[in-house]
Amino acid sequence: MSGAPPAALRSPLSTGLRCRCPRCGQGKLFAGYLTVAPVCGVCGLDLSRHDSGDGPAVFVILILGLAVVGLALVAEITLQPPLWLHMLVWTPVVIGGSLALLRPLKGLMIALQYRNQTAGFEG
Repeated sequence: MSGAPPAALRSPLSTGLRCRCPRCGQGKLFAGYLTVAPVCGVCGLDLSRHDSGDGPAVFVILILGLAVVGLALVAEITLQPPLWLHMLVWTPVVIGGSLALLRPLKGLMIALQYRNQTAGFEG
C-alpha cells in the first residue's frame, strides 16, 4: 500500500486543485487541458462518467469578475487612466485568469462529486 491517505481522509480541495485523481491522489485527472482522462493511470478509477457541467465556468466568472471589477474600479478612482488603457490591461487579465482558474476548479468539482458519490461515481 502506498503512503497516500485513504480516500475518506483525502481532501477534495487538495486533489481537485492539483488536478489529481480523487481516489488515490496520484494519477492525473486530465488527459488534455480540460479533457478528463477516461481512467486513472494509477488506481484505475473510471473517470469517464463525470459531469462537472457549467459549475467551474460559473465560479470562474464570479471569482474573476469580482476581482477584475474591484481592481478596475480602484484603478479608475486612483489613476483615472483612459478607456483604451483599461482595455489593454484588463483584457489579458480576464483571459489569462480564466485559463488559469478553469482547470483547477473543474478538478475541484470532480473531486467533490467523487467525495459525495454523485455524477456516476459508484462505490
